[in-house]
Amino acid sequence: MELSKRLQAVADLVTPGYTIADVGTDHAYIPIYLVEKGIVQRAVAMDINEGPLDRATEHIKENKLENQIQTRLSNGLQHLQKGEVDTVILAGMGGNLMINILNEDFNKTNSLKECILQPQSEVFKVRTFLLEKGFLFIEENMVLDDGKYYPMMKVIPPEKIEEIKPAFWSEIEIRYGKLLLEEKNPILKQFLERESGIRKDILSKLERVEGIHISERKAELNQELFQIKEGLKYYAM
Repeated sequence: MELSKRLQAVADLVTPGYTIADVGTDHAYIPIYLVEKGIVQRAVAMDINEGPLDRATEHIKENKLENQIQTRLSNGLQHLQKGEVDTVILAGMGGNLMINILNEDFNKTNSLKECILQPQSEVFKVRTFLLEKGFLFIEENMVLDDGKYYPMMKVIPPEKIEEIKPAFWSEIEIRYGKLLLEEKNPILKQFLERESGIRKDILSKLERVEGIHISERKAELNQELFQIKEGLKYYAM
């Protein structure tokens, strides 16, 4: 099983030997890959919709992995038992949905050893939620796949942290990822430079346009440029 760059990066965050649940599994590519490679021995492939789950079941059967990968129709973690798996993977969904899934039964989330998260949107909100709840960030990554940038993170729920220390992240670190910035992730730098160029281009086009809404938009763009500039400072250290 060959994975896309995005899914490969998500799979690479899983701790070998852990049992996993892939929520919103779609084709079950990640569970199949992890079991095939011997990285994990058992997995649960879960989805809220029957169509994707049927496709997942077909792929699992094609790869003769029915004894190691279960499929389960589930709204988020609803049909996952507390303590049943070590790792939950949430990838390819919006940040608000991800937060709702993790927060719906937090006792269940808190019983996990790790969460692998790849939000498609609202990444700032996801990081804020995780920090407020006391999750520990172990690793962050960002990849460029088919023209799109995908940030992802590996976190440990507060119940599994041996010594809880307050995490102090600046707004810039929450926005772009403290670990990504500290490690000078090259894909994040590429992303920031691209975002800076886009905003400068928009501002140049608005330069001779006037109006209340235009002024507000210019202020918004300049604030975003300031945040990007602050993020890029990490690469000059």
